[in-house]
Amino acid sequence: MAPTALGPVVAVEAQMKDIVQNLYNLMVQSFDHQGNLTHDAMKREIQSLVQNLLKLSQTAPAVYVDIPPEVTSYVEGGRNPDIFTREFVETVQRMNQMLKGRAEAYRLLQETLARDLIDGIPELKDDITRTVESTGGKVPPPRASIT
Repeated sequence: MAPTALGPVVAVEAQMKDIVQNLYNLMVQSFDHQGNLTHDAMKREIQSLVQNLLKLSQTAPAVYVDIPPEVTSYVEGGRNPDIFTREFVETVQRMNQMLKGRAEAYRLLQETLARDLIDGIPELKDDITRTVESTGGKVPPPRASIT
């Protein structure tokens, strides 16, 4: 998120904290009801809660949070988003390892093919070397001849 976009986020965060505090105060007051005094205090707290909710509804549209639909559906299904994140990271690591293995296998194939072509057609050595090196590979040394 850009540094200029943090202003609305901070404001919404503060408003959310105020709303949670209002709800907590109402919960405590309803648990320890003392009659008319508590009734008046609860009335003020509800009015404060409504005002905080109105402020939040005006401020919140300025905040843009891009949440992938997969995460939203995962949470709506009653599952923990931290578990989703862990599973996602594990999947990415597995895929990276697989792709690294493929890349290494292709590099080995390229080297073996280049070496075999050079052994079979020595006059193409310069062309093969240039082609392999232009793709980031290296030509392996020639095989030792068995005598």
